[in-house]
Amino acid sequence: MKIQAPIFAAAILLASCTNAITDIDCGSYRMVYQSRGANLGYSPASGVTILNVDGYAFKDLNKNGELDPYEDWRLDVGERVADLASRMSLEQICGLMLYSSAVDAMADTLDQQQMDLLGKDNIRHMLIRNVATPEIGAQWSNAVQAYCEAAELGIPSNNSSDPRNYTNGTANVNNYKPEPDGEFNPSGANDISKWPREVGMAATFDMDIIRRHGEIASAEYRALGITTALSPQADMASEPRWRRFYGTFSEDPYLCRDVAQAYCEAFQNTAGSKTGWGDQSVNCMVKHWPGGGTGEAGRDAHFGIGKYAVYPGGGFGLSLIPFVEGAFNLPGKTKMASAVMPYYTISYDQDPSGENVANGFSHYIIQELLRDKYRYEGVVCTDWGIVGNYKHTYIHSGKPWGVEDLTLAEKRLKCFEAGVDQLGGAKDSDISIAAYKLWEEKYGAENARERFELSARRLLTNIFRVGVFENPYVNPQKAAEIVGCKEFTEAGYDAQLKSIVMVKNADSALPKANSEGQRLKVYEPLRHVPDGLSHWQKPTPAYDEYPISQELLSRYYDVVDTPEEADFAIVSIKSPVGHWGYITPNEEYPEGHYQPISLQWGPYTADAAREHSIAGGDPTESKADRGYRGFTETSSNEPDMYLVQDTKKAMGDKPVIVIVATERPFVPAEIEPSSDAILVAFGVSNNALLDIISGAAEPYGLLPCQLPEDMATVEEQFEDIPRDMRCYRDSQGNLYDFAFGLNWKGVINDKRVKRYR
Repeated sequence: MKIQAPIFAAAILLASCTNAITDIDCGSYRMVYQSRGANLGYSPASGVTILNVDGYAFKDLNKNGELDPYEDWRLDVGERVADLASRMSLEQICGLMLYSSAVDAMADTLDQQQMDLLGKDNIRHMLIRNVATPEIGAQWSNAVQAYCEAAELGIPSNNSSDPRNYTNGTANVNNYKPEPDGEFNPSGANDISKWPREVGMAATFDMDIIRRHGEIASAEYRALGITTALSPQADMASEPRWRRFYGTFSEDPYLCRDVAQAYCEAFQNTAGSKTGWGDQSVNCMVKHWPGGGTGEAGRDAHFGIGKYAVYPGGGFGLSLIPFVEGAFNLPGKTKMASAVMPYYTISYDQDPSGENVANGFSHYIIQELLRDKYRYEGVVCTDWGIVGNYKHTYIHSGKPWGVEDLTLAEKRLKCFEAGVDQLGGAKDSDISIAAYKLWEEKYGAENARERFELSARRLLTNIFRVGVFENPYVNPQKAAEIVGCKEFTEAGYDAQLKSIVMVKNADSALPKANSEGQRLKVYEPLRHVPDGLSHWQKPTPAYDEYPISQELLSRYYDVVDTPEEADFAIVSIKSPVGHWGYITPNEEYPEGHYQPISLQWGPYTADAAREHSIAGGDPTESKADRGYRGFTETSSNEPDMYLVQDTKKAMGDKPVIVIVATERPFVPAEIEPSSDAILVAFGVSNNALLDIISGAAEPYGLLPCQLPEDMATVEEQFEDIPRDMRCYRDSQGNLYDFAFGLNWKGVINDKRVKRYR
């Protein structure tokens, strides 16, 4: 193959009967368009030039004046990957095997910390958190890519994001409704399209909505320069007390399977591509293998108090279904989610060898089960921070469960021995190089290079397949036009409407439609939130709020100040915000003590809890038993319960509509008798709720979880078995079971219910 002289910035570089090449100035980067070849984006400031070979244009990424196999877009991805991995230094490979902690895209340039991650540590996987605007996000991404392109081999960054197409957590927020007429002005919605939270997406039980979400969110991601989604969270949420319930696709393994499959298929597929991969594709990093929804008593594995996942019902295999039958079994050409993240927990007593270490350190969980048995071919990336130093069960620090006493380099070595390719939230590539040296001492130099190069090939495959070796640059103006556009925002809003679940509607309390020429009067009581501690144990001050802004509410009804003036009331509360299941050391309990996590608002004493924990043991604890039987817990938002009860007393026979912004299942018994209608909302806008209440839209959602009869059934259920609780039956005779929901006609019994009930 003859290498010809580089070609530069002429308007028409080459025109022949086979391939026409045009080079266009796009501001901070240039685009080379080919009529019969790959389009190329490059930054002249990076030192990269364009090679003309056989009438085609190629990027000279390593700046050596020659076309190397990894630069040749005509070759198979596997061939290009093998060539590039063989050229990489140990430092470059170790950097590739790291994933940055969250960074912000708040300017069109990089800060020193970001340059250090890319330069000093050779990191090529950047986790984006906050983005100032779509335009600035695109400019920042271009700055990242230009910096990477200037490096020795020109390897682009695989920018990524946690889920970002949602409203504010599980709380309901105001003003996310696209205006029906005139200029598109959704009052802040157009930073990106807004959809219900993940469990709300599942509450639609509608795969067409899931696929549309994937198509839209991936288009917005690519416009921002994001090529990997740290999602979906495919965990079967069989433990109702788990804090991350809201981020799952329900407690049912088969609904989780179908949603995860539709989600990954839509994100990863590029229409018209022979392989399914291309410049419209976004890699999916499905999490958390082998399922994070079985933590004992619902405690959170971000802390040592929640390090154990347990399987008292023998349901370990159920947790695998969303992965092996869903995310790893795609109907399209991409075949499987391209990456997977093991969860923090120790899958207690599941390893036949008897080893009990966190999934990210477990050879059985990753190599023997994931790779050997289920033939998973993609990248394995640990959850964030598992190779850090550990302080105490109740302190948020490193999460090296089961290997707490190993050195930092030994922890990384243990991950690599388990089959891990990448360390989430880690930097300091020098520590990975030290782990490499330990591998050399243990297995030999040739084996060490072979093992680390294997991970490099897997990681590079995911970067090559989404096309950023050819063009990592995005158009900031197009990002501003695409991200949060009216079409996308309307689709997200429609999904919000369809995710809302009506579980009670006594005497047809809803809808509350205004009659012609006369508006109804509504009363909304002020909600009080006491001071307390966040989940991360940071102090939170008390405050009062109108959960639905008075201005927004007034668009629908006349807002009045007293129950006496009102035709009906709307009371917005949150599902019980239970504490984290642990009493930190105090005078009564100098070593601390475990306590229940409650799903009811008022005081709860765990008389029905198991007497002794299934799992336990920690270097900072003197005993292994984590039992809490007989201990009491009161949710921090207990006033929400009284708000409902007191409002009903004040309203008398007039209807009280209760909205429960739901993070995880709750016991309805404390509020249902005081409610005429109940809407269960999973992270939607208040506009959507008011459209349901006013009758502008009809309820469509179904419960993606059981709502328990009481806390006794929560204690008696098995953490690993879905749908095994006694469900609450309300005053209307309806059972709040999985896949239950009402519309204006009554109980929904459509094809969704028949498929999943």
